[in-house]
Amino acid sequence: MSASPRTSDATVVDRAPVTVTSLLEQKRQGRKIAMVTAYDHPSAVVAEQAGVEMVLVGDSAATTVLGLDSTVPVTMDEMLMLSRAVRRGLKATFMICDLPFGAYEASDLDAVRSAQRFVKEAGAQAVKLEGGDLMVDRARAIVRAGIPVVGHLGLTPQTANALGGLRAQGKSAEQAVRMVQDALALQEAGCCALVLEAIPAAVAEELMPLLEIPVIGIGAGASTDGQVLVWHDLLGLLEGHTAKFVKPYAALHGEMVAAVRTYADEVREGVFPAREHTYVIAADELGRFQGALAQLHDAPGA
Repeated sequence: MSASPRTSDATVVDRAPVTVTSLLEQKRQGRKIAMVTAYDHPSAVVAEQAGVEMVLVGDSAATTVLGLDSTVPVTMDEMLMLSRAVRRGLKATFMICDLPFGAYEASDLDAVRSAQRFVKEAGAQAVKLEGGDLMVDRARAIVRAGIPVVGHLGLTPQTANALGGLRAQGKSAEQAVRMVQDALALQEAGCCALVLEAIPAAVAEELMPLLEIPVIGIGAGASTDGQVLVWHDLLGLLEGHTAKFVKPYAALHGEMVAAVRTYADEVREGVFPAREHTYVIAADELGRFQGALAQLHDAPGA
């Protein structure tokens, strides 16, 4: 079974490739940065055509694509497979890949080797890791190996159990101060950008003047240099609870269910496929074919 090959007539404006340097310049000019997650070739193509600056192959694929309960179980091999598919759909867009849980925490060597795999096997332009503390050392080691690193502070889903669940962070003065310290440490370690997730907008506002690298927010208010949303949240592809910071820009889940239901009904009613969906054979070829079948039927032992 093969899917129908698709061509796109969407208008794509040629643009220069997005780089670490161009992102930094965009921040300096005060131009906001748009970032989305993507997990396969079709979503990458849409992101590219939409002109976003950055795509993150997030370990959120564990829950949005693979049906897992959290991001923790997703493996390196699974993330690499998804990342390779996304890479094939991008041209100018900057691609970041999440280092999955267990791939970088134990040692600098583990962190560097995992990051190298994403660059060599999937074409990643940067990798992202979660947390401060020891993760600052991991980030520094990867940067020294020549690979750009994006930090991630605030709500860090890989270690949500240690944070008391999937809840906003930095809501106490002590937590906010620690977050500032971690952000500055990640910047000093050489991170090229930082993601802030689910923190009070006022905390992000205080932090922004202290950072020279681009800061991408998700539930961190409007003061950050850019925003990121999960693909399935942005498009309304899933049912159920969504985080407070999510703004759906479409409601595609219901449309998809309705389309598949209509298809199933038409199959059962014999409406699909109609004549226009079928291939034809020339009348003389059909006659020869029918004659050959008749001979086969009449042959001894048939």
